[in-house]
Amino acid sequence: MSGSKPDILWSPHHVDRYVICDSELSLYRIESVGSSEAKAGALRLSEETAATLLAINSDTPYMKCVAWYPKPEPECLLAVGQANGRVVLTSLGQSHNSKCKDLMGKEFVPKHARQCNTLAWNPVESNWLAAGLDKHRADFSVLIWDISSKFTLETSVTAEKIRLSAGDTDSNLVVTKPLYELGQNDACLSLCWLPRDQKLLLAGMHRNLAIFDLRNTSQKMFVNTKAIQGVTVDPHFHDRVASFFEGQVAIWDLRKFEKPVLTLTEQPKPLTKVAWCPTRTGLLATLTRDSNVIRLYDMQHTPTPIGDETEPTIIERSVQPCENYLASFAWHPSSQNRMVVVTPNRSMVDFTVFERISFAWSSTTSLMWACGRHLYECTEEAGVSSTEKDISTKMRDRALSRYGHDTEQVWKNHLLAGGDDSQLKSLWYTLHFMKQYTEDLEQKPLGNKHPIVYSGIKNIVKSGSGSTENARCWNGSELKADVIRYHNEERCLALQLCGWIKKGPEIHVEPFLQCLEQEGEWERAAAIALFNLDIRRSIEILHKGATSEKGDLNLSVVAMALSGYTDEKNSLWREMCSTLRLQLKNPYLSVMFAFLTSERGSYDAVLYEGRVAVRDRVAFACMFLSDSQLPRYIDKLTIEMKDAGNLEGILLTGLTKDGVDLMESYVDRTGDVQTASFCMLKGSTGEVVKDPRVQCWIENYRNLLDAWRFWHKRAEFDIHRSKLDPSSKPLAQVFVSCNFCGKSISYSCSAMPHQGRGFSQYGVTGSPTKSKVTSCPGCRKPLPRCALCLMNMGTPISSCPGTAKSDEKVDLSKDKKLAEFNNWFTWCHNCRHGGHAGHMLSWFRDHTECPVSACNCKCMQLDTTGSLTPSDTAQ
Repeated sequence: MSGSKPDILWSPHHVDRYVICDSELSLYRIESVGSSEAKAGALRLSEETAATLLAINSDTPYMKCVAWYPKPEPECLLAVGQANGRVVLTSLGQSHNSKCKDLMGKEFVPKHARQCNTLAWNPVESNWLAAGLDKHRADFSVLIWDISSKFTLETSVTAEKIRLSAGDTDSNLVVTKPLYELGQNDACLSLCWLPRDQKLLLAGMHRNLAIFDLRNTSQKMFVNTKAIQGVTVDPHFHDRVASFFEGQVAIWDLRKFEKPVLTLTEQPKPLTKVAWCPTRTGLLATLTRDSNVIRLYDMQHTPTPIGDETEPTIIERSVQPCENYLASFAWHPSSQNRMVVVTPNRSMVDFTVFERISFAWSSTTSLMWACGRHLYECTEEAGVSSTEKDISTKMRDRALSRYGHDTEQVWKNHLLAGGDDSQLKSLWYTLHFMKQYTEDLEQKPLGNKHPIVYSGIKNIVKSGSGSTENARCWNGSELKADVIRYHNEERCLALQLCGWIKKGPEIHVEPFLQCLEQEGEWERAAAIALFNLDIRRSIEILHKGATSEKGDLNLSVVAMALSGYTDEKNSLWREMCSTLRLQLKNPYLSVMFAFLTSERGSYDAVLYEGRVAVRDRVAFACMFLSDSQLPRYIDKLTIEMKDAGNLEGILLTGLTKDGVDLMESYVDRTGDVQTASFCMLKGSTGEVVKDPRVQCWIENYRNLLDAWRFWHKRAEFDIHRSKLDPSSKPLAQVFVSCNFCGKSISYSCSAMPHQGRGFSQYGVTGSPTKSKVTSCPGCRKPLPRCALCLMNMGTPISSCPGTAKSDEKVDLSKDKKLAEFNNWFTWCHNCRHGGHAGHMLSWFRDHTECPVSACNCKCMQLDTTGSLTPSDTAQ
């Protein structure tokens, strides 16, 4: 390629050899080396590879194109197209093969001298070599030579002139008679053989792409286009061809050859080379003149066959192997996405085009990603604590434990959730207290206030008509000072929802304290006892906590400090407690001394201690804040809970629109649609359940259960949902219709066919003794027969050969209650054959084909979910 930029040609049979061709042919061998192991004289191509020069061939001047012989023998046989039109066979290195010696130096000479633009070996008939020449008005531009043909005895004047101009050449090695001549009075700029047929040759002519069929050379298929350069066939999709012109690449489908299916617009500079990746389907690389960037087009997602109107989708990106301009590149024939590039000054770089890594989460939280031909999976390690698990893993584990389904003792759902989530615990206790109070009201003749309960403490407080002030003394203390507390029916209800009291007009907090003591929450119990002005009971609880099995001895010190309480404002006790209470790590111990040292009516240190449970702060506010202070505090706390998505705020908002807003923040923060779905269904009004956000959470949770193959769990959830929200019960969507009149066959006929009182065998009301429905109730046509028992559909299933397993469950003599599903109508949507569901399931346990004679339909295999086993059945 005299005067042109170098090109790379990879050996088709040696994965470690390639040729650089410009003014001479240079054979290189590439090998893996370490960072400092490169041999003397080797060219470093990358950190891991280096190239060694094996041979140089300078005997073929005026090179324009080169093609490597496709067969392994003779080795390193190259065809060189020259500027005068000659095609010369040459070799790199020494070969002792006799066949190679006979071919070396052989020349194929056209009638008229003009430039040879392209060469292509036939991959099957390897003796055939196609050459594309410039235009000559009296000659053909596509010549197909047979390299095994003998030399031509008769020499034309033109051939003689070519020989004389080329120098003294052995006339025995000159062939002037081509095997085929194609493309008269035209120019050929590119060639390639079509792999689908060895006799088809695709040529880029002067103004069109032409497909020549060597079986009938007088005819050709062509399409007019300017994209005639660099034609190349996708090695993985033989009907897809790429060609280019100037800065555009055209992608063709040979099955629809009228126009390109896709046109890729490159940079304003003209293209110099396009090549399909031999190891990756649909990956095309292009190079423009004076550029150091190779552009890649991934047509992996192209639809097949390609539509007429819709262009295929491609993924485009660029790679930059080096800083210098690139002269050419070549894909490695076997290494994945690997190529070698060469610059105009013959410096070379070996690099790998890394694939985009695509990630995918499975429904069971396994992470998978693909990189090239490798597929990797990352699963969750065993022994991961529940607090570290992903929310989807938590929801899956909770679904297996029937989380949310306990409607009798609602508070137990937080135990089914696993872990130690204080928000979930508060949520389910809140719903438990709401349900408990509602049941108490429903037992009363005027129990019409339970909607207020589900609206939350915020609305309960606002509905109050006013409260009474009570001056209460300290219990178990000689202190004479009174503490102001507020009381009315709404505040009492709020205390009950907070769990502090059970029921009744008086505050009975002792059962709640005993419950806290059993759970080992000594500090909380002591604080609540103190808030109820029972200082002696608080000290007693602290002593119990200090002497318990896992108690804290420091509680005795706190009890001692508490016993010295005095109501004198300027006392040393108050001064020291105000200073040192902030050093207490437990928030309940801290708020105890904050309460004792606060001024009357100013309890901000208690109310805004974020580490104290919301229900305890709200209960404290309901006892000690006035009618003007309490609503303001509740509103402020509600806004704080909604913004944070804190489930403890459900106590304030209830299951109302504010509760949906709070739950939306929680779902946005955690993704826990499971808890959101069950919570909104518990006692919610119809308006709340119909909220689009609530419906979205419910549907997403149902889809999750289906994705996990928890079909039984999803069915249980649907039943649970329909009980709590009757409006969600779906209408019948599938029914059996008559083949003749198209009317629906009664549900009682298909589900309970053994009870025939509703319809007689003719479809009208008849005698109670009729027990079989064998005809359509609309047109009285007989129903189809079961393919196994040959009884009309609508009759109870009877015993037939091969159905012993199924009949054991539905034996009429032993069990009067038939399994309804076994009697259902069932049929194949492909062959339309069927029968009783019980018979069909029994048949396909041992057979694959349809039970009807001469029908080869594999009915059960057509059901994509028939072979799947619900994941929740193994639990």
